[in-house]
Order: sequence, then C-alpha cells, then structure tokens
Amino acid sequence: MALKPVKVGLLGLGTVGGGTLKVLRRNAEEIARRAGRAIDIVGAAVRDQKKPRAVAGDVKLVADPAVLVEDPQVEIICELIGGIDPARELVLRAIRNGKHVVTANKALIALHGNEIFEAARKKGVIVAFEAAVAGGIPIIKALREGLAGNRIQMVAGIINGTSNYILTEMRERRADFASVLKDAQRLGFAEADPAFDVDGVDAAHKLTILAAIAFGIPLQFDSVYREGIRDISPMDIAYAGELGYRIKSLAIARHAGGEVELRVHPVLIPHRHPIAGVDGVMNAVLVVGDAVGPTIYYGAGAGAEPTASAVVADLVDVVRAMTSDPENRVPHLAFQPHAISEASVRPMGEVESAYYLRMYAVDRPGVLANVTAILGTLGISIEAVIQKEPEPGASLVPVIFLTQRVRERNINEAIAKIETLDTIEGKVFRIRVETLA
Repeated sequence: MALKPVKVGLLGLGTVGGGTLKVLRRNAEEIARRAGRAIDIVGAAVRDQKKPRAVAGDVKLVADPAVLVEDPQVEIICELIGGIDPARELVLRAIRNGKHVVTANKALIALHGNEIFEAARKKGVIVAFEAAVAGGIPIIKALREGLAGNRIQMVAGIINGTSNYILTEMRERRADFASVLKDAQRLGFAEADPAFDVDGVDAAHKLTILAAIAFGIPLQFDSVYREGIRDISPMDIAYAGELGYRIKSLAIARHAGGEVELRVHPVLIPHRHPIAGVDGVMNAVLVVGDAVGPTIYYGAGAGAEPTASAVVADLVDVVRAMTSDPENRVPHLAFQPHAISEASVRPMGEVESAYYLRMYAVDRPGVLANVTAILGTLGISIEAVIQKEPEPGASLVPVIFLTQRVRERNINEAIAKIETLDTIEGKVFRIRVETLA
C-alpha cells in the first residue's frame, strides 16, 4: 500500500524557496521514487501576499509563518527566511511541536545550532541543513557520512562566491576592488551592503559548521578569525602572479597538535593547485582525511536551483528517516552528542604560515639589508624578493618579500619593527601563503 504524501510547510518563497518549489514540481516523480512517498508543499509563508508569485501556483500563501508551524497536518517545516529573527523562534517552535526542520540558514546554525540540535535531539526530530553551506555542493553529507571512516585533518575552501567573483575580476581586468564591487552589485552578485561577503562573515558562518562536523567540536562562530578582501590591490594580484600564485579568500579549518585552527582570510595559493583555478562565483572545498587523502568538491555555491537541490535532498533524507528510531539516525554534527569534544582553538599568533609582504622603500643602497636583518633576528627565512624599478621621478620603490613558514606572532613583530625604519614609508601589507598540503 502506498504511503500518504508528506506535508511540508515552506517558510519563505524568495529565490531559494521559489527554486525549491520548482524542483519539487519538476522532479516530483523521481523524488517520490527516491523518498518512498510524495512530498507535498501545503502552504508557503510570504511577507507580502499582494506581490505576484507565479511560482506559487495552487500553493496556499499565508502571511504569518506561525500558521504553518502550528498546523497539525504539517510534518516538516522548510525554513528559507534567512537571518536570525524570527527564524530562530520559528525553528524552535516547530521542534517543540514535533516537526522536522530543513533549513538553508547558515547564520542560524552557526550561531544557534548547539541550542537547536539539543532541542531536536530531546524531541526526537531531525534538523537538516545541507543547503546552509556551499549551495548545491553536498559537502555536509560528504563529511558526515561519506568520510565517516576518516580522521579529518583539514577542510579548506572557497565558500563565498561574491568574494571569489571580485578577486577573479580584479585579476582578469586588472581593476581595483571598488570598481569591481560596483559591477558585482549591479549584476546581483553582491548585496547593496556587501560586508557579510567581502569581510568574511558569511564564510565564517559556513566554516563554523564545517569544522564542527569535521572535528566533532561545538559550533563556535566567535572563535573564527577573519579578514576580508577590501585591502587587496591589483598590484598584489600582479605580484602574486609573478611569484607563481593566485590570491583567493579561503576558509581554513585544520586539526593541528591537539588544537584546531579556524580562520577566514585572503591567501596566496600556488597557481597549479586545483583550488587556485576556481573562478567567478563558483565554490570549492578541499577535505583531507587520513585514510582517503585529499578530496575536492566543486560546484555552484549559490543560486535558486543549486541551493534548492540541497534543500530537496534534505527533504528526501528527512522523509526516509521519519519512521526510523531517533537513536539510530545520523547525528546532526556527525559525532554522537556525548562525544562532542571541547578542542581548544589555536590563537592566530601561534598559527604557522608563509607570508607575502609588500612595502614601499626609499630608493637607496642598504635598505633591503636593514629589512632582511630584522627578519633574520626573528628567525624568518626569505623565499623570494621582488624589487621593481622606481617610476620616473619617484623616490619610493615597491619591494615584495616572500617568507618561509613562521609563527604569526613572529611576523607581526617583524612588521612592527620594519615599519619603524626611516627608509620604509607607511604600513607593511601582508597576505598569508598556503600550499594546502
């Protein structure tokens, strides 16, 4: 006997919500074959009911999302509103009502996931969140299930398409950050307020989730170090190219010496590395496991249907697991709740990296010797130096140093001392170098 369709309430009918509805309709037969029963959207909560929504079709629209959260026939709430409020209260309310939850809300999971997962565990319901990280790339499922036999050593990747698009365009067009950002906003790749993307907040939300699943640690967004891409110049991109590197904004989580590194910032990557070739709005995640070695996951990190692909996959997973014993389901953060460990996060001062340093020096003999002497006294070895000819009539010349690996506190001390030299003008600009080995 065929099972009754599962009733789903959709909170939000914007880009992702509309995409989810389209995919569910277009692939309804295939989805039902995979899930074992049909999935029906019985209602969608929208802010403005007067706005034309052709995608809604015969789906009932409601202004108050609580109507769906309280509807006894709704078995799964699909939260696609975004942000923290009212999403957090709606999700917790759905859980209290015994409903399963599917969400694409990375900020909600990164900041309140510990509370939400504990509430779901006590109630015996599922919270699925594949679409919260890297759009259509099934990276969470890969970490939670496909790589469950591995001790994960590192997760690193491009997980913000806006920043990657901007850096790609800066390189290809030799344009500055401000002009490329304006173009990205005009084309819809960047928000009117781009801070979440270009300052690394969005990537930090996603890294928080990936690190928790990879290492079995609590979600701890406040522990993620982050730097944005606003200060990257076309000059830096050109010099990086001369040295055999490309500049990317990376999210990096690494298990090292009993501690965990959690950081989002621009890096120089060797141009031959597969991640260096990921351009435009695309995403890619590198996962290194002790048994499998390096694996790379590439695809669209945003957009209506790529993200809807992940949302629908979560709906299918939830439907499959609805009749299973809650104790035998895949844990939300991959590890059994009692086995989550409080690994300490390594302070940035103790993180080791190689460095790209750019400075403006007075064009006279002995200047480089003074800089290298400072680096030498702090145990910092030099890998390469670029010194350009000064522009006609200019008294300053740009000098680039590429160092070998060193602790960050040492490079910070060196930079502070270099900046006191009367032959160095202004600030020393630095970018970390990662081989992702």
